[in-house]
Amino acid sequence: MAELAAEGKTPEVLFWVGCAGSFDDRAKKITKAFARLLQKAGVGFAVLGTEESCTGDPAKRAGNEFLFQMQAAVNIQVLNGYGVRKIVTTCPHCFNTLKNEYPGLGGDYEVMHHTRFLQDLIREGRLTLEGGTFKGKRITYHDPCYLGRANGIYEAPRALIRQLDAELVEMKRCKTRGLCCGAGGAQMFKEAEKGDKEINIERTEEALDTRPEVVAAACPFCNTMLTDGIKNKEKEQEIKVFDLAELLAQAADLE
Repeated sequence: MAELAAEGKTPEVLFWVGCAGSFDDRAKKITKAFARLLQKAGVGFAVLGTEESCTGDPAKRAGNEFLFQMQAAVNIQVLNGYGVRKIVTTCPHCFNTLKNEYPGLGGDYEVMHHTRFLQDLIREGRLTLEGGTFKGKRITYHDPCYLGRANGIYEAPRALIRQLDAELVEMKRCKTRGLCCGAGGAQMFKEAEKGDKEINIERTEEALDTRPEVVAAACPFCNTMLTDGIKNKEKEQEIKVFDLAELLAQAADLE
């Protein structure tokens, strides 16, 4: 973004990468897949790079409102300094925080989750899928909490799966009744309390009940929890967990 600003240019959209997409080795693959899709669609985008900091979502969910507001204030200052208007992100946690909590602190932006942004690109004819990598494959989709119940986005991810000519098989608990993967509310960063079963194992069992070949996710946290669940069940050889951006990138022969 700094380089573009120095040239007096404004990108069509700012890609907010997020902490997971920047530092987690698995989530970096999602970041790269989405970037390739943006390039294929001819979208002019920029990233903040080292100027991007955590949105403050984990701090807020863990109860540290003071730290959240400090982190948010720094990000808003940077975003407003560049005159950012439109943001797209692959993380529902970043999406929810930027969209719903930053306006109250002076950060008003059009914020989109990558599933809806990709759906728009396909609808506008800017992105076409040629590959039949997943044609006829059984794919079940897990609704991330901050995308689904928190923001009501259920159809965009499913529309993308249908674009793959795949067979979408729904879990018993889906959409408004979807079950958390177990990572939300900053639970990702601590050990679980004592109980009979980990939430991600419960959710993985529900996914396995659909007899899928692929488990699709739309959140880096969900991806990690479901991947761990699949490994726990020793099914990682026959069942893969992919973000929707990765599915589309593979179908478009970009990976």
